[in-house]
Amino acid sequence: MAHPTVQKQAAVTRDAYLEMESLAQHKSEYYSGEIFAMTGGSPRHSMICFNLNGEMREAIRDKECVGFESNMKLEIAEARAFVYPDLMVVCGETALAQGTTDAITNPLLVAEVLSASTESFDRGKKFEYYRMVPSLREYLLLSQEEPKIESYYREEENRWIYTTAKGLDQTFNIQSLGFSLALKEVYRKVNFVPKVV
Repeated sequence: MAHPTVQKQAAVTRDAYLEMESLAQHKSEYYSGEIFAMTGGSPRHSMICFNLNGEMREAIRDKECVGFESNMKLEIAEARAFVYPDLMVVCGETALAQGTTDAITNPLLVAEVLSASTESFDRGKKFEYYRMVPSLREYLLLSQEEPKIESYYREEENRWIYTTAKGLDQTFNIQSLGFSLALKEVYRKVNFVPKVV
């Protein structure tokens, strides 16, 4: 999701953020006392998210797992953060953040569709925050510019394995769910703008 400029204000407490967010017309993320307003996505971003949600529904159909789209927050307590991933999967009982009905604390998988304005953050600081979530086993990054999926899979507590697949003829193995994802389905009807060389 988008991550634009911080609203200039004094540090905000966790509870104050949650109260403001419950009344807000637009979503904002929260990082250590600072609030970041979310921007709207592109048509390609929305289409990829829609397609990914459909494929993930099939991936967890016969598992004790549930999926959540970007209206659910994730609390990363150790980072003092609340974020809105594009998609989350929880296996087993869903744990909600204290005092909330719309913030999860225990995803097995998180996915983000990359945007030009947020890619460096999603790959860097945000991934650092995600690594603090004890339950997280896999972090997916999906390109908007080409059919490409990347994954960081937690093999051990501090060991993450990177894999990638590129091209509409490729499949991608989601290790945390034991499911092969066809890129042609994730990117179905998505038109890519040719790159100027």
